[in-house]
Amino acid sequence: MRRDSIFYQLFQQSPSLLFELLNTAPPNAANYRFDSVAVKEPKFEIDGVFLPPETDSTGVVYFCEVQFQKDEQLYERLFGESFLYFYRNRSRFSDWQAVVIYPNRATEQSETHPYRSLLTSEQVHRIYLEELGEMAELPSGVALMVLTMVDETEAPAAARSLLARSGQSVEVSRAIMEMVTRIMVYKFTNLSRQEVEEMLGITLQETRVYQEAKAEGEEIGVQRGRQDEARSLVLRQLTRRVGELPEALRSPLDSLSLDQLEALGEALLDFSTIADLEHWLQTHQEG
Repeated sequence: MRRDSIFYQLFQQSPSLLFELLNTAPPNAANYRFDSVAVKEPKFEIDGVFLPPETDSTGVVYFCEVQFQKDEQLYERLFGESFLYFYRNRSRFSDWQAVVIYPNRATEQSETHPYRSLLTSEQVHRIYLEELGEMAELPSGVALMVLTMVDETEAPAAARSLLARSGQSVEVSRAIMEMVTRIMVYKFTNLSRQEVEEMLGITLQETRVYQEAKAEGEEIGVQRGRQDEARSLVLRQLTRRVGELPEALRSPLDSLSLDQLEALGEALLDFSTIADLEHWLQTHQEG
């Protein structure tokens, strides 16, 4: 399951979600933005960085790592990248914090002794999702994180419960629905769309991806309708100007775009013979 992309999308939609996991948060937490940054020489890619507003003279930078697979060099990489980035951007930041999100303690790096002072400090936060409590008692954003690790036998009921309590507003409800749907699709890759709908008790057409596809389809339909009307009008006008058109000329007309049909509608006012139409098609038709 691609949990990284789910967590990063959650953080992109609501950067302040990170601070719901922590006991303390900066006063301007609502204004943070989530990003990925590159550190050169050597080059590191830090996927999860929460940056304070650029309007602030200095601020606290938060490094975030979502780790669902055991990595025995996670802390080497995390602290190495974070310290180097902080060093190269020291003038921008007054302090740093690091947050590591694990599904459980068993996933954490085994050898932590070299980093004992950091791991027990107030600057490093280790979050174990299975220890956060019952999903029903967690904020919706945090509950979404926990949903990613819920067993498949329990996930459908947990997802439906989360959907049921997300109706604070249309915007919030739709955002939660988007993420719940995405999580469940990742969890149940063997299920059809209809089966996922039945599982969640929703219609996936309600989600943004299907709404956008529907809107795009409707726009295409309107465009095609206008194109058909323009073609019909041009054919009638051509018949009046140059007489009945042979089939060999009707086919090229069918391939004209709406813009080309509108241009032809203006040009045909000067036509007197079929040769005029043939010449226009030769100089204006695509391909």
